[in-house]
Amino acid sequence: MSKYTDLKNLIAAIEPDAERFYKKGNHAAGTRLRTGLQHVKALAQVIRLEVQTLKTQTEKQ
Repeated sequence: MSKYTDLKNLIAAIEPDAERFYKKGNHAAGTRLRTGLQHVKALAQVIRLEVQTLKTQTEKQ
């Protein structure tokens, strides 16, 4: 569950950059946003694999 919390915190951390990019047109914030979203994607993939592993283990029992 800690990885899920990390994911929520990461999304919260990039929210200001999203607002700066979309509301103020700040291109540097857009770059930071894209980088942050790459981290979100990577962490989400780790969580997906973990869930699938736990699901498979539960089905075998």
